[in-house]
Amino acid sequence: MNVLDENIPENQRQLLRGWRIPVRQIGHEVGRSGTKDAAIIPLLHRLSPVTFFTRDLGFYEQRLCHAGYCIVVVAVGQCEAASIIRRVLRHPELRTSARRLGKVIRASQTGLRIWEPHAGEDVAIGWRA
Repeated sequence: MNVLDENIPENQRQLLRGWRIPVRQIGHEVGRSGTKDAAIIPLLHRLSPVTFFTRDLGFYEQRLCHAGYCIVVVAVGQCEAASIIRRVLRHPELRTSARRLGKVIRASQTGLRIWEPHAGEDVAIGWRA
């Protein structure tokens, strides 16, 4: 399941759906509107397995790695969120939910940075792997 944070604009959610990418959004199909950051992680545990997309850079922390979910921090302007989300979901190393689970990913125009559990540092990978 792909879940969007409330900070992903409605027009970006509609773009993803137009591309036939199944998404649910906090405050619409899952959770409650105004869900605080502290309540997001418990929600992800209940929805497991899930890939959570947010624009909140505070979620890019190794301590948030968990086998039941993946967090993708979309580090672009709000009008570019859908295209970066689609690129993440199509990336050869992240194409399936099984390949994404356990990771915390920062996705930007220049590439990806990935935290994995028990890693000494995050790893950078490009869009073409």
